[in-house]
Amino acid sequence: MKDHETVPPILIERGEGVYLSDREGNKYLDVISSWWVNLLGHNHPRLNAALSRQLDKVAHVMFAGVTHQPAIDLAERLVALTPDNLKKVFFSDNGSTAVEVAVKMSLQYWQQTGQGSKRKFAHLKGAYHGETLGALSLCGIDMFRDKFEPNLMANVEVQGPDCFRCPYELKPESCQAECFEPMHQTLEKHKESLAGVIVEPLVQGAAGMKMYPPLYLKKLQDACKAHNVHTIYDEIAVGFGRTGSLFVCGEHDLNPTFLCLSKGITSGYLPLAATLTEDEIYSAFYGEFSEMKLFIHSHSYSANPLACAVANESLSILTGDDFLENLKPKIRVLGEYGNKLNALQWCGEFRQTGMIAAVELVANKKTKEEFPFEKRVGYQIYQEGLQRGALMRPLGNVIYFIPPLVISTDQIQMMIDTAYDCIQAVLD
Repeated sequence: MKDHETVPPILIERGEGVYLSDREGNKYLDVISSWWVNLLGHNHPRLNAALSRQLDKVAHVMFAGVTHQPAIDLAERLVALTPDNLKKVFFSDNGSTAVEVAVKMSLQYWQQTGQGSKRKFAHLKGAYHGETLGALSLCGIDMFRDKFEPNLMANVEVQGPDCFRCPYELKPESCQAECFEPMHQTLEKHKESLAGVIVEPLVQGAAGMKMYPPLYLKKLQDACKAHNVHTIYDEIAVGFGRTGSLFVCGEHDLNPTFLCLSKGITSGYLPLAATLTEDEIYSAFYGEFSEMKLFIHSHSYSANPLACAVANESLSILTGDDFLENLKPKIRVLGEYGNKLNALQWCGEFRQTGMIAAVELVANKKTKEEFPFEKRVGYQIYQEGLQRGALMRPLGNVIYFIPPLVISTDQIQMMIDTAYDCIQAVLD
């Protein structure tokens, strides 16, 4: 908050497409989709219309003993669009909660199937899955969890992929995911106590957009199945087209036990989340009332009708008119044009997965030495970006790009050029 004494918050009054405008009329390219949620641009006419139509019917109703058509439609569509094993949908209202639901379901499943010793989860170093206490206990970033460590679940942190600083000195395009070995050892050692393994598939977001090959996920699926451990995919940041396909699991023929979705599900219009799972999980909660097998997790805004209506329209846009096919030229331009950042003497690596890209800045390109934390390189570049009409929010020394998917190729080039100029202005 002390920063805001010298850098006041931007008072945004309007959004249009990939731009936000402040009270003074300054425009900012929304480089980060307003924290990764805005898929289809601000003030989208079809999403506005869907919201308005539902507003004329009912804005909210509790989702207990009551249902409504937007939720029914959304659940059916999510089941149809995700891997075949995912047949059941549990709605909630934010990403952290979607993860909490998966964790609670997993724990309760093992209890109700006579395997109550399975009480822990494995997560990757650098992982981020939310900031409620349950989700935070799956976090591998000290800054988020240190102050709360005594209150967190005792889970198992595992060294995960780090393709930029690969300890095996391999390349992701040709390796055999040798970095899976620590996870393999963890599953062998803790198989009796592990309820599940949670991952951000392909891209670890808050860790600095660390990207890794799908082979790691295939190995994880096979190992978890062999050791009778659930897999939880947190596609909250990477789902709904961010990686170039609707869902990572669907694109790579993977079948997680749980799939957590939020953020882009409503293109940032309203809070909504969903946790999908298998019939096998559902069956453990099915029984007579007297058996008390029910899953109790009742949030007031679960499956809000307005949010579900917008989510349905968002899915219609994403799955219609060759939307995902038309992303391919943009993905190509983002990669090809983004490579110009490699020319910067401080560029350790430019990396890309679909419509997600990042440049990791280093003090020494040869040794990959990081800039000191106290120098706040990313924050300085953020400030410079505001002066040049770009709203960026770096992760430490990583400048990343997750623009709305409706961005044009010309705007992609402008985004990269602006970032290039900002980096040079701050570090030169």
